[in-house]
Amino acid sequence: MDYYEKHNNHPNHSGQHSAGGVTYSTSTDSPGLCAFILTIISYLLIVATFPFSLCLCIKVVQEYERAVIFRLGRLLKGGAKGPGIFFIVPCIDSYRKVDLRTVSFDVPPQEVLTHDSVTVAVDGVIYFSVKDALRVVTAVADYSHSTRLLAATTLRNVLGTRNLAEILSERESISATMQSSLDDATDPWGVKVERVEIKDVRLPVQLQRAMAAEAEAAREARAKVIAAEGEQRASRALKEAAEVINESPAALQLRYMQTLNAISAEKNSTIIFPLPIDLLSHYMKSGNGNSKSGKNGKSKKDLLADDE
Repeated sequence: MDYYEKHNNHPNHSGQHSAGGVTYSTSTDSPGLCAFILTIISYLLIVATFPFSLCLCIKVVQEYERAVIFRLGRLLKGGAKGPGIFFIVPCIDSYRKVDLRTVSFDVPPQEVLTHDSVTVAVDGVIYFSVKDALRVVTAVADYSHSTRLLAATTLRNVLGTRNLAEILSERESISATMQSSLDDATDPWGVKVERVEIKDVRLPVQLQRAMAAEAEAAREARAKVIAAEGEQRASRALKEAAEVINESPAALQLRYMQTLNAISAEKNSTIIFPLPIDLLSHYMKSGNGNSKSGKNGKSKKDLLADDE
C-alpha cells in the first residue's frame, strides 16, 4: 500500500493516507489561518534565538530508529525520518521515535483445553520487529501491548484444535501455524512476527502419574517379550550344544572341568567336584544283573555257594 498516494475525491483535495483502516491527512492540505500564524511565529522565534534554537530544532535518530513527525497534528510529508539528523520546528512539530530492532517477549502460561479435553498450561516466546514505522504509529495505539495480547489469544486458539499427543510431538508445526496467523493479523499494524516458539507444556499431576504408569507398563511388557525371545534363543543354542557334546563323551568331562575352574576362581570355601558318570555305569549294570538273578529265584548267598 502506498501511504503517500493522494485521493482526489476529498472536497478540499487534501492528501489522505490509509494505514490499517485508519485514514489520516498530511500537511499537503492547505492550513488554516491559525496554523499559518503559528508557523510564522515559530520561524520568527527560530531566527530570533539563533543559534540557541538549533538545540531544539536539530534531532538525531540512530541507525535502528526512525522518527515519525507530525506538524500541527498532521503527518509530515516525506514519511519517517532517519537514520541521522533531521530538522523540526518547535511549537508546531512533534515526533515519535520507533525502534526497528527485533523484540522478544514471553507469553504468560495459558490454560488450554485441548481437542481431547485435557487441560494443559502452555507458555511460549514471540520475536517480532517493526517493518513500517508509519503504520506502527498511526494504525495502533500500542503495537507492543496489542501484539502481546494477540499472541496469547492465538496460542489458546491454535492449541485448542490439537490433541495432547500432537502438542507434545508437533511443536514445530504448531509454531509455524501460530507465526503465520500472527503475521497476518499484525501486518496492518506494520509489525512483522519473525519467530514463535513453545517453551513448555505443563500437565496436571494426576495426568503425569497416569502417563508414567502407562509408560512403565509398556516398558515392562517389552522387557518380558525381550526376555522370552532371549530364553527361546538360549534354549535353541543349548540344544545345539547338547547335540555337539553328545557326539563325544569326553566333551562332557571337559565341560565339568571348566565349570570346576570357574567355581574355584571365585574364591568360594565350598568346591563341588563333579563325579564322572562313566564310573557309575559299571555299578548300574551290576545292579541290573542282580535284579535279574533275583527274579530267577536265587539270592545272593545261593550264588556265592554255587561259586564255591
